[in-house]
Amino acid sequence: MSDLECVNGARLNGNSSDTVKTPFLIGVAGGTASGKSTVCKRIMEQLGQADMDHTQRQVVTISQDSFYRELSESEKARAERGLFNFDHPSAFNEEAMLRTLEEILQGKKVEISEYDYRRNSVCPEKKITIYPADVVLFEGILVFYFPAIRDLFHMKLFVDTDSDTRLARRVPRDINERGRDLDQVLNAYMNFVKPAFEEFCSPTKKFADVVIPRGADNTVAIDLIVQHIREFLNNRTRSDHSPHLATCGTSALNLANGRGKPSFNDSDPHYRPH
Repeated sequence: MSDLECVNGARLNGNSSDTVKTPFLIGVAGGTASGKSTVCKRIMEQLGQADMDHTQRQVVTISQDSFYRELSESEKARAERGLFNFDHPSAFNEEAMLRTLEEILQGKKVEISEYDYRRNSVCPEKKITIYPADVVLFEGILVFYFPAIRDLFHMKLFVDTDSDTRLARRVPRDINERGRDLDQVLNAYMNFVKPAFEEFCSPTKKFADVVIPRGADNTVAIDLIVQHIREFLNNRTRSDHSPHLATCGTSALNLANGRGKPSFNDSDPHYRPH
């Protein structure tokens, strides 16, 4: 199969000596606990990389949470009491996000520090190495908020899940995985998370190419998005220009909806995977 291998119908570069091409960079936005990471996982599963092995070259996922800025001592003290707003744009290191994504688009290997939610701090000793990939998914609550970062994405997805479902998911997650108590979770949601979603996250839905109601439960949307990615992977060797949703010809997404921005609802007979 020459210098290309085929994995579950998606073609990818077979070795590290291949000519570096611009990765297909996908932004995945949505409210807290909307199912962004699960949508990314479903996409990776269908592309044959469910283990999320960052050393493979097909597709990788990066979380915006890795780019929380380092807090001052007074901010850490407030965070320990649940009084710091992690959903505000100022909580993120915009410069580091932009620099990292630009390096990824240049085909460079990058290292990203993990974020420790219990310590409310970046862990410089815990780094994830992201190797050059064909497809990169960048997910987070505010990935479309910053214009310079938003303009880097070749495809923009917004996971649209109702607020009751998101809160029901966030409570056990923050208690069991992040060491919060119930009062902290609920107070943070009412004082910071909900207002920040309405002010900063929800308005960015208008920038999305595709809106996905109900997140990973919407298999129609996932199927069509994966089909589009496969078309890109299959066609990338036929063209030298940078990929973009608007120039991908008769893709599954372009065919899915002729009435403007696709919003996939699998109860609608108009939306069916090919």
